[in-house]
Amino acid sequence: MRPPIRRALVVIPARNEAATLEECLTSVEAACALVGIPASIVLVLDACTDASAAIAARHPLVRTVTVGYRNVGRSRAHGVDAALAGVREHPSEVWLAFTDADGTVPRGWLAEHLRAARVADAYLGAVVPVLDDLDADRRGVWEELHPPGATLGHAHGANLGVRVSAYRASGGVPPVTTAEDVRLAARLRESGAVVVSTEREPVITSARLRGRAPHGYAGYLEALAGESA
Repeated sequence: MRPPIRRALVVIPARNEAATLEECLTSVEAACALVGIPASIVLVLDACTDASAAIAARHPLVRTVTVGYRNVGRSRAHGVDAALAGVREHPSEVWLAFTDADGTVPRGWLAEHLRAARVADAYLGAVVPVLDDLDADRRGVWEELHPPGATLGHAHGANLGVRVSAYRASGGVPPVTTAEDVRLAARLRESGAVVVSTEREPVITSARLRGRAPHGYAGYLEALAGESA
């Protein structure tokens, strides 16, 4: 058994995600309300020029920080630093949960993270695109490539959690513009963290084909067209 988690911190990077941000924040608030420990939400607005700030202002439980990195790795790391400011619990008793502003989390999402924390230092969760928004060919390929268990062990920034002590021991989120989630997972494993993965309580993410991060999940979905040829 690992040390009990006494506080949860949710970090969400966003860059011009006004179209999905309201639903995202509402879903995260609902997930936080279900757990029996203090849980706070930090939204990192990175070079946003849309209505994201105004949408966030309608959510008084969400703390907003503004940066101009245009870099998702730096945004995530900045969000962690902001979330940890003033936290007094021991780092081994604080859980970081990451998601993205273009998705929604199920009500049991954070509770699933905390269940994993009973035996682990880090958690890799599943993501599922809005399948109805994919064209028939891409949807068919996605479903063929994702039978139960197919994504276990894969890292997605939209559904990743880590104990603060393990986060610090790994060196944290690297300051890269893409694949920061994959690299963080690799750092955690290399540092000796106990990492678990599950497909329970998946995050529903956008099915867009043009994303903010080069070669990110949107690029993966776009490339599915070639798989169907």
